[in-house]
Amino acid sequence: METAAIVSLYTTQILTPIGEMQACASDRGLCLLEFMERKNLAAELKQLQKLMNMEITEGTHPYLEQVQREMDEYFAGTRKQFDVPLHTPGTEFQQSVWKALLQIPYGVTRTYKEQSLILGNLPAIRAVAHANGMNRIAIIIPCHRVIGHNGNLTGYAGGIWRKKWLLEHEQPGKQCELFPG
Repeated sequence: METAAIVSLYTTQILTPIGEMQACASDRGLCLLEFMERKNLAAELKQLQKLMNMEITEGTHPYLEQVQREMDEYFAGTRKQFDVPLHTPGTEFQQSVWKALLQIPYGVTRTYKEQSLILGNLPAIRAVAHANGMNRIAIIIPCHRVIGHNGNLTGYAGGIWRKKWLLEHEQPGKQCELFPG
């Protein structure tokens, strides 16, 4: 009788100018990229492990190496689009919201209302905002590019100061302070 091989999620820390991030990948792609001090990071990892029925193992993986390179290029200002494959388990609605987030161009912001209209479901504005918050892949799935209807920076699990930094970083000709106070 053969036993099934245990499939792992590989995890490591990614260093960025605005804080250390936890990255996690399966053989299908990057499935988590969050700032280390995110309040619910441990719960997110457990949920991901349960959703994917895999063990989490500290270690290296080609997708983790790729995301480190691509993040370095993003923060150096030489990368505007990411190529690392993504593995984003979630509901059909969450998937549609995350795909819409991926369509927001570098340096552009949209409101939650605009995102709802793009999805063809204006009454779902709160659900869209909630699904944005359920995004497990910060920066690459650019939920930081979604702002309040009045231009306010709202709802970023990495912290509003990071959202502001990221949006400024993506503006042409803007220099961001690498070590914000």
